[in-house]
Amino acid sequence: MTPAGRERLEILARRRWRLALALTGAMLTTYFGFILLVAFDKPLMGQQLAPGLSLGMFLGAAVIVVAWVLTGVYVAWANKVYDAQLARLVEEHRS
Repeated sequence: MTPAGRERLEILARRRWRLALALTGAMLTTYFGFILLVAFDKPLMGQQLAPGLSLGMFLGAAVIVVAWVLTGVYVAWANKVYDAQLARLVEEHRS
């Protein structure tokens, strides 16, 4: 691989790591925020939003939805950007 190709590969890898760390940070913030609310504000989490649905149950489900959304963001980026650029680098290396 040429030095320019290696540099472009390293840039792509850094972009992937930055995105992965940002999404991981968002998920950790969501999860631990929920856990801290459960631990330190039980009355708030026990408030009824509707019969049989407390704020805690709603936010627990929201944590799961956030995980799905963040996974979708990563998959969409990987499919549209990462895979295309990596394939381009591989093709240039073969030439």
